[in-house]
Amino acid sequence: MPESLKVQQVPLKVYRAATGRLTVAAPMAGLEPEDIVIEITADGRLFLDGKVRGTLKDVKELLLDEWSVGAYYRDYTLPDPVDGSQAAATYGNGVLVVTFPIADHTVPARLTLSHTSVAHGMSDNIALP
Repeated sequence: MPESLKVQQVPLKVYRAATGRLTVAAPMAGLEPEDIVIEITADGRLFLDGKVRGTLKDVKELLLDEWSVGAYYRDYTLPDPVDGSQAAATYGNGVLVVTFPIADHTVPARLTLSHTSVAHGMSDNIALP
């Protein structure tokens, strides 16, 4: 049986802190940080996208195929408006964590991760520290 490529819907853990921040955590095992894109839209939706890393090579016989290394995808409507330009994202031990300040209105942003740093929100094509 060949390995099947499938897009997996990511389960989420979403919580609101007393400090006025909203945090979303999602397991996305087996990816490199640069394979993950996070987008916050003006209408308050969060898109998580993880590109597929590849399939098993030279497998003689695949006996059980219950998960794969990507692709991952999730579309979630956030419970509060957030400032995406001030978002911070980290990825470690296969778990993506994105934290946003709760805001009066949603500020859209697109975040990408790298090996060397924490991702911060981008809005209007301006990278923020």
